[in-house]
Amino acid sequence: MAVSLKETVEQSDTRLGRLFDFSIQALIVLSLVTFSIETLPHLSSSYKNILSALELFCVVVFTLEYIARLWVADSKIAFALSFFGVIDLIAILPFYLSLGVDLRSLRIFRFLRLFRILKLVRYNQAVRRFHRALLIAREEIVLFAVVALILLYLAAVGIYYFENEAQPEAFASVFHSLWWATATLTTVGYGDVYPVTVGGRCFTFLVLLVGLGIVSVPAGLVASALSKAREIEDGKELFETDTKDCR
Repeated sequence: MAVSLKETVEQSDTRLGRLFDFSIQALIVLSLVTFSIETLPHLSSSYKNILSALELFCVVVFTLEYIARLWVADSKIAFALSFFGVIDLIAILPFYLSLGVDLRSLRIFRFLRLFRILKLVRYNQAVRRFHRALLIAREEIVLFAVVALILLYLAAVGIYYFENEAQPEAFASVFHSLWWATATLTTVGYGDVYPVTVGGRCFTFLVLLVGLGIVSVPAGLVASALSKAREIEDGKELFETDTKDCR
């Protein structure tokens, strides 16, 4: 029985569909490798021509694949606005529009299709569980993000007043101070910009204490939400099992 284009593109149960999916994944690897090689300095013109030819081949194949997926999709708008649809489009669009922005590295997200191709059900459940956890904690995450932005701004303002006179170039304005505030609140501490005054150092100590909370709070929120999502999932499985037993 002949395999239709829709089955080949959207399903990996058939031999042709599995061959199609793995061929696309291999081309993604080839595209990422050629992109990485192109960043090497002092490449000869012959190597550049070979890499350009390989990229052109990959773009043509990816374009045909995108058109095929869009053609066979039950809802073309839903596919175009889906995660994979957007990734597929923005990875090839700059090539045709000459935008000067290279987004080929985003093709690595297409490896997530391997979970579907290889039938990794447990990973699919983990993805759904993580999505459910984000929905559970979204109000807290939004509130935390707003509070973090407020603290970031206040840290930039505070260090500006303490260090502006002592270091007018490093802390020329509140906007210049935002880099220090970001590095300090996230506890990264690059050390390229640091306070030299007593007041600035004391203020930095307070900001670092707050930064420890900023780093730990999101992890706690997500961990708690994942625990709740697991409980909800286990409860549903138990309910389904009891229902089958009653039948």
